[in-house]
Amino acid sequence: MGGAIAIASLTGVIFMQRSQLTRPSLWSSDPKQAEQQEAVKLRLLKQLPAFGFDNLVADWTFLNFLQYYGDNEVRAKTGYALSPQYFDIITHLDPRFVDVYLFLSGSISYQLGEPKVAVTLMDRGTAALSPQITPKAFQVWRFKGLDQLLLLGNVPGSIHSHEMAAQWVQGTPYQALTPLFEQTAVFLRRDPNSVPVRFQAWTSIYYQAAAVSDRTTQARAKQEILSLGGQMSLKDGQAVFALPEHAPSGQRK
Repeated sequence: MGGAIAIASLTGVIFMQRSQLTRPSLWSSDPKQAEQQEAVKLRLLKQLPAFGFDNLVADWTFLNFLQYYGDNEVRAKTGYALSPQYFDIITHLDPRFVDVYLFLSGSISYQLGEPKVAVTLMDRGTAALSPQITPKAFQVWRFKGLDQLLLLGNVPGSIHSHEMAAQWVQGTPYQALTPLFEQTAVFLRRDPNSVPVRFQAWTSIYYQAAAVSDRTTQARAKQEILSLGGQMSLKDGQAVFALPEHAPSGQRK
């Protein structure tokens, strides 16, 4: 009986979503009310058992997040307050869903300004993943390390995360990145305020944001890069950043 009720409730959540797609978008006419309804739906979804369909529910929740995330006009009015709820559900049900962590970091750390929340959710990924499960598992350590360095000022944590990224990337198709992660950890031990390290880190954030069409974070990363003495040029229509050799190497202002 309990299982039947839960399945009926889950069906109700899905029906709510489908019904929203068949009528004029409430997100356009009344964004605040739409956000409240979406929050109710997410709270209900979090409380329901998945009955062995954890990955399926996580995938469905991520697709809903992409619809939410991609509505730039509405997000400019309401912000990204629901992002932690989406990713709480996704990383609880399927912490091995490695591709979601790029969106998690961007939407929660940089768009919402809650890097502590993002790092806590990424901890689920580092606990559940391994290079044996997916060769891209190292990315979660990398995203975590960048957030720790650039937004939380947690240099020891960032050093550890980059050391773990260096370990996990070895023996994968991405192992050419090993020196980058190792050198980041070494340079941070020598100089926690290293300008080259921060330049490289913000450059990574710029390109990560570009991968998910996050122009707001791109603009912030560009500003940070230029403030560090970086220079931007265009190559084949793409932004390329360089740090001149004469750029200051001491503490960032």
